[in-house]
Amino acid sequence: MRFKDQVIIITGAAQGIGRAYAHSFAAEGGKVAVVDMNLTKAENVVAEIVTTGGTAQAFQVDVSDKTTVFAMVQAVNDLWGRVDVLINNAAIFSTLKMKPFEQIEPEEWDAVMDVNGRGVFYCAQAVSPIMRAQKAGKIVNISSSVVVTGRANYAHYVASKGAVVALTRALATELGEDGINVNAISPHGIVTEMPRDTIKPEQWESIIASQTLKRKGSVEDMIGVTMFLASTDSQYMTGQTLNVDAGLRFN
Repeated sequence: MRFKDQVIIITGAAQGIGRAYAHSFAAEGGKVAVVDMNLTKAENVVAEIVTTGGTAQAFQVDVSDKTTVFAMVQAVNDLWGRVDVLINNAAIFSTLKMKPFEQIEPEEWDAVMDVNGRGVFYCAQAVSPIMRAQKAGKIVNISSSVVVTGRANYAHYVASKGAVVALTRALATELGEDGINVNAISPHGIVTEMPRDTIKPEQWESIIASQTLKRKGSVEDMIGVTMFLASTDSQYMTGQTLNVDAGLRFN
């Protein structure tokens, strides 16, 4: 019960890794804001949590829209009286089509950067006054291993996740004086229920061969490190990016 009575906002929480986060934080006593563009799926996650005795509320939010982000955070604070943890998980990812960078149109580039970069920025902006007043808070941003590997035909996604790492460092320097920790996670090869066009079945063999641990990742592999960064167990860490990648790279 590390998060008993704490309030946790999780974006992109209606499915995949975000859904797993929501269940895990609720199971440890947290009050979870399930934030997603798909309200029906978000409400389904809330129903699952409530059925098991947890506390959660669904919010329909486009994280690239500042007005709706700030309204959501205000509603969460009005409902539960505080915000202790922000998990910036929402991203455009599984629906992307891989293509040479010359073929990426401005509209597609902007859409990816708006959600994956600006969304993290807006959510952090919205929670910062509350966390500063509390003199405590945890912000966990989700980046990607592609920032290091520079994966081909994926330039907009690579750039957006690189922005997440850079923003994590910038926010850590600005928020540290108020006792707010800002860290990032860089995952690789995590399989969820969501279909992906970016990795074909025949590509998995070569991907796994490049890893130190010879298996695919699961949502469970993300939960432990995320909860570590969101808890007091990581109180003396900030501005860091932790690799959750089966030993794809060392640093």
